[in-house]
Amino acid sequence: MNKRTGVLVGGAAAALVAAAIVLPQANAGVDRPRSPRTFSSESAAQLAASLKADLGTDRTAGWYMDAEKGRLVMNVLSADDARKVEAQGAEARVVRHSMSELETVTRALRASATVPGTAWSIDPRTNRVAVLADRTVTGEKLAALTEAVEKAGGGMASVKRSAGEFRRYHGGDGAAGTAADTGGGGDAGGESGGGDGGTGGDAGAAGGGDGGGTGALPIGGSAIFGGNARCSLGFNVTVQGAPAFLTAGHCGKGSATWSADQAGAQPLGTVADAQFPGSDFALVTYDDAGARPESAVDLQNGSTQRISRAAEAAVGMRVQRSGSTTGLSDGTVTGLNATVNYGNGDIVNGLIQTDVCAEPGDSGGSMFSGDAAIGLTSGGSGDCTQGGETFFQPVTKALEATGAEIGAGDGEAAAGGSDATGRAEEPAGR
Repeated sequence: MNKRTGVLVGGAAAALVAAAIVLPQANAGVDRPRSPRTFSSESAAQLAASLKADLGTDRTAGWYMDAEKGRLVMNVLSADDARKVEAQGAEARVVRHSMSELETVTRALRASATVPGTAWSIDPRTNRVAVLADRTVTGEKLAALTEAVEKAGGGMASVKRSAGEFRRYHGGDGAAGTAADTGGGGDAGGESGGGDGGTGGDAGAAGGGDGGGTGALPIGGSAIFGGNARCSLGFNVTVQGAPAFLTAGHCGKGSATWSADQAGAQPLGTVADAQFPGSDFALVTYDDAGARPESAVDLQNGSTQRISRAAEAAVGMRVQRSGSTTGLSDGTVTGLNATVNYGNGDIVNGLIQTDVCAEPGDSGGSMFSGDAAIGLTSGGSGDCTQGGETFFQPVTKALEATGAEIGAGDGEAAAGGSDATGRAEEPAGR
């Protein structure tokens, strides 16, 4: 080897050594895909909210849970943002429409698609607005709806048919229904409270209150009666330390007072706030200020589910619903920010859409996931024989509007990661 060759070889070796040192440092800041993580609904919501805040609404398009795999799937609009999502252990989908574009479509539909028997929601799995028309929407009404969707949607929305008829799920024929012996409700909610009429028995069995001497107090899914109406209790709460419960707003609008039995011999409380239409929630304060009803949901099999917090829904989330007519049912969240037109001017916005079944008398009943309160039953189509769509008022919005907290003075309200009002963080994709 001559002197010149030796210099070249030595220089090449030095360059390789330098590259070996520099290249890892150059790649240190690059987003590297990680193997997809397994998420709980709560941890998925937290990460999705963080990603949405980092990327912005114009670069994201919602998210959903792949329940079978426990994966968080985040919609983004670019490959660069997809790599950032994957670096956090979530799955990324590059889609065409941003969340802000989809929300613009839903606002346009509220103004133009005013046809009774219709509903729509944002579906992040399809990156579109899903519009439903029930069996009453035919002929000129269907043509008008289709035209409105085509004009407002700009290719981001389409119309599908629902086999049933959208209705509020109060029991009977009155303003909020007439109590009827239909389904599994019994005289006052079946086994939800124990004892005679579903609410008698030992007062301590449902949280230690005496309810003004009426026996055990009801819990989520129990039957409640107002005038000639039967609905279901959603969740026990406190308002400035006083015991209360949440139910559907259309139930609260139908009667100012509620009891645990149809005859009214076991009074429970008085409506303090009822919002319907627009929203669909009511706050009922217990007559006995010293009552301590349990923060739980009736599983309709002799056992209960403790409720210690409130959480936002996510598409793909597995949920359960308890109601006084059909008992316990389960299913999946299929859409968010849903609007439903029940007819007669009764239009409700901001609902959670699911494939969980429900029937008249289930209105106001609890939708939950584990120990988290998620929604209050509003209405839908179908029944628990043929299935259909059911819509729920988000609990977090009801808590925020009323100043209530999950629980009823039993010392464990708002546990498990929620703030003092039981409200969870805003999910990405809302």
